[in-house]
Amino acid sequence: MNISVFCGASLPHSEQITEAARQLGRAIARGGHTLLYGGSNLGLMGAMSGAALQEGGRVVGVIPTFFSDDIIHSQPVSELVRVRTLAERKEYLIAHSDAFVALPGGIGTLDEVLEVMVANQLHHLGKPMILLNLGGYYNPFLAQLDAMRAEGLLRSTAGLVAAASVEECLNILNTPSNQSNPI
Repeated sequence: MNISVFCGASLPHSEQITEAARQLGRAIARGGHTLLYGGSNLGLMGAMSGAALQEGGRVVGVIPTFFSDDIIHSQPVSELVRVRTLAERKEYLIAHSDAFVALPGGIGTLDEVLEVMVANQLHHLGKPMILLNLGGYYNPFLAQLDAMRAEGLLRSTAGLVAAASVEECLNILNTPSNQSNPI
């Protein structure tokens, strides 16, 4: 399975989140899956992809060409895909992945999550989007989705599933329907 993981190029204050990124990278590799991600060696991206590579996993980095060459070539990957824009990176990740996981992240991560949700809601995708809701990080976002649903502005779960741990995330990925416990 090709699994895209959305996460940032920054390190969070919480070591729990950084360790979860490493744990997820190792688990994807051990499961024989391919990790696709934003291509950076920095922050959570670097922690996760580095851990996957250390386990012998296949890692595909997708990075826009506007980043400097030292950033583009600083992270070892199994395959490096260069695209022109962030939008093209999202398009590539969405087209080449079977499932998506979002670690706690910033606005870029949230943008990627929403892109997958919109494609699912419009029936253009039909692939699971798993929020790794460590320590309740995504609870405010989930509450906003509940408010949208209560107001009649969100019709479906859009393939979104929340997991409280890496283990739960892996269980969801390994569930045949990939849709257990939709939001």
